[in-house]
Amino acid sequence: MRRLAILTGILAMTAPLAMAQTSTWAIDPAHSEVDFSVRHMSVSNVHGRFGGVQGTITLNETDATKSTVSVTIDVNTLDTGVTARDTDVKSPNFFDVAKFPTATFASTSVTKNGVHLKVNGNLTLHGVTRPVELDVDGPSAPVPGMDHKPHSGYSATTTINRKDFGVGPNYGAAVVSDEIKLSIDLEVVKQ
Repeated sequence: MRRLAILTGILAMTAPLAMAQTSTWAIDPAHSEVDFSVRHMSVSNVHGRFGGVQGTITLNETDATKSTVSVTIDVNTLDTGVTARDTDVKSPNFFDVAKFPTATFASTSVTKNGVHLKVNGNLTLHGVTRPVELDVDGPSAPVPGMDHKPHSGYSATTTINRKDFGVGPNYGAAVVSDEIKLSIDLEVVKQ
C-alpha cells in the first residue's frame, strides 16, 4: 500500500512537468495570410492572397516533432487585386466558394531538417483531400504583444498541383499553370 502511495505521489508531481512541455498557440488572422503565385499563359506570374486564416498550433516545447497544426482558410478572402478576376476565380470555374467556402490543413507529422521543419499534413481544398509537405521556418523567438501575451511567427512554402484538387479543370496548363506556389506567414499568440 505504501508503494502505491509513493508512486501516486511521484506521478502527481511529474504531471505538471509533462503539461508544461506543450503549449497552444492561436493563429492571429490580422497578421497571417496565405499567398499564392500561378503562371498565366506561360507569360507572367499572377499573385494573390487569402487573408482569412485561423487555427492553432500545439507546440511541444521540448520536441517540435511532437507538435501539431490545424488551420482553416476562408477561401472567400481570395484577393488578386483585380475584382473581375477574383469573381471568376471564386466561381465554379475554379474554387466554387459557394460550395467550398473553406480550405483546411491538418498536420500528420513534423520532422526536423537542420534548423527548419518539414510539416506533412492533409490539405482539403475544393472538397478534395491530398497530402502536402510544408517547408517551415520557425518558430521565431517569442516577443510580448500589445495583449501582453507571447507572439511568435512561422513562414512556410510548398507547391501544389491545382488539378489534384479539381480546381479549374477546364483550363489547360498553357492558360493557367497546374503548379501553384504557396507562401504562408503566420503570427501566433500563446494561449
